[in-house]
Amino acid sequence: MEIKYTPWRMRYIKRGDVPDEGCVFCAIAAADGSDDAERLVLYRGQYCFVVMNLYPYNTAHLMVVPYSHIADLTALDQAVATELFSLTQRSVAILQTEYAPHGFNLGMNLGRVAGAGIADHLHMHIVPRWNGDTNFMPVIGDTKLIPESLDETYNRLRPHFAVLSSMSGQSAQRDDAPRTASE
Repeated sequence: MEIKYTPWRMRYIKRGDVPDEGCVFCAIAAADGSDDAERLVLYRGQYCFVVMNLYPYNTAHLMVVPYSHIADLTALDQAVATELFSLTQRSVAILQTEYAPHGFNLGMNLGRVAGAGIADHLHMHIVPRWNGDTNFMPVIGDTKLIPESLDETYNRLRPHFAVLSSMSGQSAQRDDAPRTASE
C-alpha cells in the first residue's frame, strides 16, 4: 500500500480543538498586504480579494472574498457583487491559462447547513477540475491527493494576478482600508 502525506490538512481536521480566533477572511481583509504571500492572497481589488484555499479540494483552488463581513448574498452591495463576479471570471481565465483544467466547479455554500466552513463571511469557490481527478481515495480512504504544494501553486499564479493588478490600475497591495457592507 502506498501512503500519501498531506500534513497541512491536520490543522483543518483539528481546528475544532482550537478556540475561535475570529473570521479568517476579516483578518486577511484588515491586513496591510505585507504578508500576502504567507496568507496566500493573490490579488486585492477595491471590494474583494482573491486567495488560495489553505485546505484545497484540488490544485489551484481559489476563493474570491468580499472585504465586507457579510453572510447574506441578497444584502451584498451591487458594486461588491459586480467585482466578486468579475474577479471570478478573471480567476477562471488565469487558471485556464496556467493549468488548462478540463472544467471548473464554482460556487458558494451559504449557511452551515449548506456546507459553509466559514458561514458568516460569504465567498466564491473556484475549483479547477481535470478528467480523472476523482478516484477511490476520497470515497474509500477519506483522503484527497493534491499533487502540487501551496507554495508552488502560489508562485505559478502570482505573476498572472500581478499583471491583472497593473491592468486594473490596482497596486498589488491595496492601499485603502477594508470596505464595510454599508459603504
